[in-house]
Amino acid sequence: MKLWRLHPSDTQLEDTQIFQDICDALSDGKLVAIPTETVYGLAADATNGKACASIYEAKGRPSFNPLISHIDSLEAAQTHAFFDDRALKLAEAFWPGPLTLVLPKRPTSPVSDLAVAGLETIALRVPRSDVMRALCKHTGRPLAAPSANLSGRISGTTAEDVINDLKDHLSYLIDSGATSVGVESTIVSLVGKRPTLLRPGGLAREDIEAVLGETLVRAGTDDSAPMAPGMLTSHYAPNSHIRLNAEDVAEGEALITFGANLPKGSDKAAKLVPLSDSEDLTEAAARLFTALRQADLGENGKIAVMPIPHHGLGEAINDRLARAAAPRD
Repeated sequence: MKLWRLHPSDTQLEDTQIFQDICDALSDGKLVAIPTETVYGLAADATNGKACASIYEAKGRPSFNPLISHIDSLEAAQTHAFFDDRALKLAEAFWPGPLTLVLPKRPTSPVSDLAVAGLETIALRVPRSDVMRALCKHTGRPLAAPSANLSGRISGTTAEDVINDLKDHLSYLIDSGATSVGVESTIVSLVGKRPTLLRPGGLAREDIEAVLGETLVRAGTDDSAPMAPGMLTSHYAPNSHIRLNAEDVAEGEALITFGANLPKGSDKAAKLVPLSDSEDLTEAAARLFTALRQADLGENGKIAVMPIPHHGLGEAINDRLARAAAPRD
């Protein structure tokens, strides 16, 4: 694995040799970990079935769980999917950004069947990340890029997180520091008559509904054939057992805190891991996966999590926590 450290002053990405080398690696079907504004993505050529298979293999990901294809622009996205007026409104309002749209796939799209898990729909996103968009543009291909972590584990928000899970599977890792949003993209399906929220994420439901002028239907979990990533019931799970909405703390539990008013017994906690002392949901979202990693005490450990509000980005945070706390076989 080769590491490329990006700095804010690095603006002429395409002029560097390592950028071209990474383009070549992606075109050859190799895996590259790439930062976006949400989390780090494990990227491969979405048109290459073998490359997509290597994503599933590296993550240990269920083969029926679709992959999001990243593209560099709305114009590029329209070559892969049919956009109705609703889709155009959302794309024009929120792209580049943390929104994924599930749309009817064009028969002419070269995105592999494996990437869409055999569905007649495709999940598309134009990310805010300059390097991800530049790689899509210069390779001339959409990049399938689920979160760069082992499947079901905590998503990586720093290069170190990615190294811990996937270093042996990577050709390159692009390090631009911690991601700014910290949870995955919000996924909205526009396939049916009613727009459906498939996964809460880094863009709040209220903002989407304001642009659409209608309410999003909330999809349930689907463990047999999910339409989008992040819909499995048990997901984002540390090794420790998680107890949600904790109003007290048992001795030896790790406590993930939200706000400054700690619950009874917090002095007996094995460790205190803050999401946001000021009850800022944006800060809490950005810290969520890091906090879960820091709080993890191992297979026999226990984590208590203080209540998190459900409005705004709290919906995505609670969704991730519920999946992390779900029973595992």
